Amino acid sequence: MVTPMTYARVDEQLYLHGSPANRTLRLIADGAEACVTVTLLDALVLARAAFHHSMNYRCVMLYGTGTVVEDDAEKLAASAALLEHMAAGRSADARMPSQLELRSTLIVRFAIDEGSAKVRTGGRWTRTRTSPCPFGPDRFHSISSRGRASPSPISPTARRYRRTQPGTRRAALSGTPTRTSDVHGTRRVPP
Repeated sequence: MVTPMTYARVDEQLYLHGSPANRTLRLIADGAEACVTVTLLDALVLARAAFHHSMNYRCVMLYGTGTVVEDDAEKLAASAALLEHMAAGRSADARMPSQLELRSTLIVRFAIDEGSAKVRTGGRWTRTRTSPCPFGPDRFHSISSRGRASPSPISPTARRYRRTQPGTRRAALSGTPTRTSDVHGTRRVPP
């Protein structure tokens, strides 16, 4: 089962954050063995042939068990770590959770017992003229000097939506965020 949620790593443990009604998080909090996976997409790797398109990424799978965080001081520290993981410096700007908010949030300490990582970097896959290729080696050489076959970086910043034409519902990405709330997720805003 896959359940997206916010997290932060502090030393050899993760803090997972979610609703007390989240069944998966409750199972982890009760000590069930679990696997937490995080994937960061760094770039799209474009090539001439569809077969050779790829992505540059960093992925980790962590195995362990969790426990509920009961102590309010540790909950506040975990909340600050979660904010810092989302946006550096955000914990200094944001109001920390109130007692009511702390009681209505489930924070789980996930001890990392073991893990596995996979990383893909670099450009497109190529063949040399001397390597055997049933489709002809010329098809695997660089496209042009304009870099169309090189990795295209992915921006970690969410962008604002704007309407392309007044009165239409079609949206296009534009520019960089202008409000703090735009950094935490894309949403449609009026032009």
